Amino acid sequence: MIKRNLTKKLKELSKKFPVLAVLGPRQSGKTTLSQAVFSKHTHLSFEDLELRAFAQEDPQGFLKEHKSNMGLF
Repeated sequence: MIKRNLTKKLKELSKKFPVLAVLGPRQSGKTTLSQAVFSKHTHLSFEDLELRAFAQEDPQGFLKEHKSNMGLF
């Protein structure tokens, strides 16, 4: 993996904020970066239509089911 300058900044910001958004164009390494920086977290993707529907239809149930070590994409 390419060493990213944002790694240190993401770690710093994660100590101050409960939620971070990593934005950018398709295929630019956002998921790879996030998974590398937060490797101990569970990663979920809203590209999974069933998971997305669950989050939309029952947000409290979704958060309750996935509350520990969550990383969303």
